[in-house]
Amino acid sequence: MHVASAIVPKVRELLRVEPDGLQAFLDEIHNEDIADLLGLLSDEEAMQLLERIGADAAADIFERLEDHEREHLVERFGAVRLAPIVSEMDPDEATDLIEGLPDVIGDELLGRMAPDAAAEVRPLLEWPEDTAGGLMTTQLVSASPDTSAAELIELIRARSDEVEMISYVYAVDGGRMVGVASLRDVIVSQGQTRLREFMSTDVRSVLPGTDQEEVARVLSKYDVTALPVVDEEHRLLGVITVDDVIDVIAKEQTEDIQRLAGVGPIDDRYFDATFWTFLAKRAPWLAVLFVGEFFAGQAMRNFDYVLASVSSLAFYVPLLISTGGNTGSQSASLIIRGLATGEIAVGDWRAVLRRELSQGLALGVLLASLGMARVWLWGDPLAMVATVGVTLICIVLLGCTIGAMFPLILRKVGLDPATSSTPFIATVIDVVGILIYFSIAKVFLASLISKSAHP
Repeated sequence: MHVASAIVPKVRELLRVEPDGLQAFLDEIHNEDIADLLGLLSDEEAMQLLERIGADAAADIFERLEDHEREHLVERFGAVRLAPIVSEMDPDEATDLIEGLPDVIGDELLGRMAPDAAAEVRPLLEWPEDTAGGLMTTQLVSASPDTSAAELIELIRARSDEVEMISYVYAVDGGRMVGVASLRDVIVSQGQTRLREFMSTDVRSVLPGTDQEEVARVLSKYDVTALPVVDEEHRLLGVITVDDVIDVIAKEQTEDIQRLAGVGPIDDRYFDATFWTFLAKRAPWLAVLFVGEFFAGQAMRNFDYVLASVSSLAFYVPLLISTGGNTGSQSASLIIRGLATGEIAVGDWRAVLRRELSQGLALGVLLASLGMARVWLWGDPLAMVATVGVTLICIVLLGCTIGAMFPLILRKVGLDPATSSTPFIATVIDVVGILIYFSIAKVFLASLISKSAHP
């Protein structure tokens, strides 16, 4: 952004006085910095810059803009002016742009694109953007298994300007993918060696309907830079490149972190999102959690006679409840992350439950020891010491159990585990924890309570 800020005055001067010199000036600037520059210019200046540098160069810069920035420019200046640039974009990027536009504008843009570019985009529009079909590009290098290494090199050279990333050559026989060879395999093979002789037939692939998170897991697990997408009959439809998956991982992690904090997913960057967007994403969750705490208050009212009899019970409510919420949040975060990376599956619930129960018991005993020592130092009777100690063990066990099991339940029913936000789990534990606390107090402090009148 520092580079972009520094060159804004010069770019504006060139646009106004010497637009023909703009291309030469920008040749020394990285496209990522030029993309930042567009955000500092007015809409008209940004559009003039893109048109001046040519559609091919503009397409690479246009792809680097945030989704909402690209969509804004299309809606502002129309399909006629943007279609030449969008036609030069990678098919998967153009597809994402069209899907994000209102239907009328998206259809017009598609209709005004170059015919060959539009033909590559149309099949990708059939799939939701969060699936393998929505992520893939049709720009790849494929050849018959009988193609020689020398012929493959010539083919790669011929297609180098079209293909986004050339890491692999896919062997296709009768439309079906039968093998794959890395670019290195092609280069080191003797010129007359056929593709079938050095290709690998153990090819990891995904179906077009595969969720994008699963795509990311497969790419990461098998350490490949591109993943072919095939149909049920193993016909090669396209390929997903690692740069697209990196974007997916970043987006999914951002959404998970927001959900864990009790915030609806926000697509825009912090300073780009409007006041009303933040309000709409934060208020519903806060309202639900606020109403949920009503139940905690009601639970305490149901035990008001216990509080009236032993007022010192109120001193330890914040300590006990916060401990339960913190414990549940820890467990939920660990399980949600494990589900996201594939380390944990729903079928592992028994093993997860055993581990969390053992962890809960150990942590409960540790925290109970500290809590009991503090209560004793404050001079409360031994019955109160025991009440706090037993409650802490129960609440920590409860927090570990609820925090670990709730994300697994959500995944089982097909919901995003991150929806089990840590504030939500903390609210549930608040309510149940208060019930546990005062129920235990009724047992351990029965003699003190009996001395006071209650309804």
